[in-house]
Amino acid sequence: MLECSDLTVRYPDGTLALDGVTFSLERGSAALLGANGAGKTTLMLAAVGVLPAARGAVRADGILLTPKTVGEVRRRVGLVFQNPDDQLFMPTIREDVAFGPRNFGFSRAEIDRRTDDTLALLGIERLAERSPLRLSGGEKRLAAVAAVLAADPTTLLLDEPAAFLDPRARRRLIGALNALPHPKLISTHDLRFAEETCTRVLLLREGRLYADGGLELLRDAGAMDACGLEPLPPSCAANSSSSVPNL
Repeated sequence: MLECSDLTVRYPDGTLALDGVTFSLERGSAALLGANGAGKTTLMLAAVGVLPAARGAVRADGILLTPKTVGEVRRRVGLVFQNPDDQLFMPTIREDVAFGPRNFGFSRAEIDRRTDDTLALLGIERLAERSPLRLSGGEKRLAAVAAVLAADPTTLLLDEPAAFLDPRARRRLIGALNALPHPKLISTHDLRFAEETCTRVLLLREGRLYADGGLELLRDAGAMDACGLEPLPPSCAANSSSSVPNL
């Protein structure tokens, strides 16, 4: 479970990047949406302590994020970066996937088990001995997810996971994400991807949480326009959840 309470972040130049963002993610998948500069990546980096909070709190499974607990929070909240090349740096994918469990001090037998199980879970065993430099964009995305999953997080954060994927790789990623039981916060500009992977929508506007609701927000022209986004076209299959504007 991930909880953010009054989360506020300022950049070193004084720019207010996040302003009092409050939400909790206990189950299911939530799409984190907003125009460029709305604060999506900032929120994810702050949630794992990469960016310090000027005010507010982050808790992972009830553990308050502090300089002393940041390692434990990062073990529980796995962040998949926007660019998989930032996450894959070992000679082979097997070594990349094993890196997290090794870094957290698991035994050799446990590292091997976690590595094999995670590769199998995502169906990428065939990539185990290949270099990240020789993978397609979609293969790199799945390998980056595997590298995070192997450390056994309880919550997943994914920053633009569908960016630059071809249709087949995109479909494979959707299937893999939907099969995972973890609560997931997925930042994306791809509203169709959000619709196929999430049941909840968090809308950011200029660093503030503008709305928190169901998938009907994707077709709410007023809310989407206010956040600098284009809504999905109307659909006869409306989601029954209601949006909760937070102005």
